[in-house]
Amino acid sequence: MPAEKQTQTRKKNVARLPVLPPPEAPRNFAPRGIAALIAPITRPIFRRRAPAAAQLLADWPQLAGPELANRAVPVKFAGGTLTLGCTGPVAMELQMLESQIIARLNLGLGHASVERLRFVQQSPRLPTPPPARRAPPANIPPPPGLPEGELGEALAKLYRGLKSRG
Repeated sequence: MPAEKQTQTRKKNVARLPVLPPPEAPRNFAPRGIAALIAPITRPIFRRRAPAAAQLLADWPQLAGPELANRAVPVKFAGGTLTLGCTGPVAMELQMLESQIIARLNLGLGHASVERLRFVQQSPRLPTPPPARRAPPANIPPPPGLPEGELGEALAKLYRGLKSRG
């Protein structure tokens, strides 16, 4: 047989071999992290929700600036409309500055996703001041009769803490 016919018959024989599916990976019954279980459920939900909305709601103080962030809060972002919660007089003022606010937000987001503003009457969340720290307690002498060593030091520290509160 000529060499050409041999290569053609080899190709035909190779083409006739059945194609086997790849072997299945063995099942793993080891514990998995909760993120591996939740990811298939949450992924479609996050695809539907615009990432711009999440960034807008999360980074509101940086995107809006301190003055606007103290007077209005983002409530909802859908279909290019950003709903802001603010008081009545502030809503009228912000309505006058609507084009400037939209331009600033779109610049911060990197693309034109905010098209219009909508205002709802709602008092904005005021930042809560951090709790005032008390002055360290004065030297309160430990009560008599405490044991020596680490246990006595721990009990004395507990006694000073309780006495400084009340």
